[in-house]
Amino acid sequence: MPKLLSTITQGRSIELAVEVVSTNWQNDDLIKLAEYEKLGIGEYWIVDYLGRGGRPYIRDPKQVTISVYNLVEGEYVLNLFRGEDVVASPTFPELNLIAEQMFQVGQ
Repeated sequence: MPKLLSTITQGRSIELAVEVVSTNWQNDDLIKLAEYEKLGIGEYWIVDYLGRGGRPYIRDPKQVTISVYNLVEGEYVLNLFRGEDVVASPTFPELNLIAEQMFQVGQ
């Protein structure tokens, strides 16, 4: 099966990118993070519903985490959300999402 590739040419036109981690967290935490930052995508979420990410990204102890990266002066600033934390989105401040509720969807 051929691999599908997408191309983003004007990253600043994308307000929010969201990735859901499956088995290959390195793609989201290493490759896409650097690419999205370089493209100037304002906000990037990584939803790690299995807590598989690397410790430098989701901290220790490993647990289910929503990582929200916000572009500040050309560099991403990381905020982590878990459990009863209300996920804060500068791009969409009206969102009222609790991390744990997001992980329970579809279970």
